Amino acid sequence: MAQSEIRYLTPLSVDTKKKKYCRFKRSCIKYIDYKDPEFLKKFLNEQGKILPRRITGTSLKFQRRVARAVKRARHLAMLPYVTDLMK
Repeated sequence: MAQSEIRYLTPLSVDTKKKKYCRFKRSCIKYIDYKDPEFLKKFLNEQGKILPRRITGTSLKFQRRVARAVKRARHLAMLPYVTDLMK
């Protein structure tokens, strides 16, 4: 008799999580410009809420700067406070 083989319908996935990194530290960005809404949209979800650090991987220092820049852009009407399907 042939030796029985175990076959899977889908390949086994190995849980290898990529290390999150702060894109500002990696790119040596010192200043986050509140007048650039396209860049700031990367840190917002579809409803216009600011994404948390655990999702974006941003360090605490730059997360505070991102939040400040988003709030300034909202005040100047460059970004909406609340929206449906922004992206």
